Amino acid sequence: GASAQTTQPSTAAGSTKSSTTTAAKKNPDHSFVEKAAMGGMAEVELGNVAQQKAASDEVKQFGSRMVTDHTKANDELKQIASSKNIEFPTALDKKDQKLLDKLGKLDGAKFDREYMEHMVKDHKKDVKEFQKEEKAAKDGDVKAFAANTLPTLEEHLKLAQSGQAAVNSHGK
Repeated sequence: GASAQTTQPSTAAGSTKSSTTTAAKKNPDHSFVEKAAMGGMAEVELGNVAQQKAASDEVKQFGSRMVTDHTKANDELKQIASSKNIEFPTALDKKDQKLLDKLGKLDGAKFDREYMEHMVKDHKKDVKEFQKEEKAAKDGDVKAFAANTLPTLEEHLKLAQSGQAAVNSHGK
């Protein structure tokens, strides 16, 4: 009968990721660098979209600031990664790509609201992760990067919150 058929969980799907998972297990500082680089790339891509799609000048300026600041941060990260043999991501992960595709289909006030809402959520999470890394990092370069980047991320969060308030007040 049907009860005799047992299905084994497939391990094949997970095996392609083994190189990154072992790297993440091996060194939390390395996985922070990879995650921060991935997040930074997403901020740059989304910032470029914001400059094209946003209705509000404030959102366009915020997008431009994201491109400038996160490009600079990613350049610093690239140097750290290469000096420590950390694989630097070259493409967005599925979640960020999905968001980019979703936002790319919007424009005007609807884009402004969605983008700024995401930026607030994202920067709250980034600030927490960078604070944690600043305290916990074993690697001096990674610790310094987290400490030096944190004030910029905190400023981004403030800007994102005021931008979100602005688009919500005149966009409904």
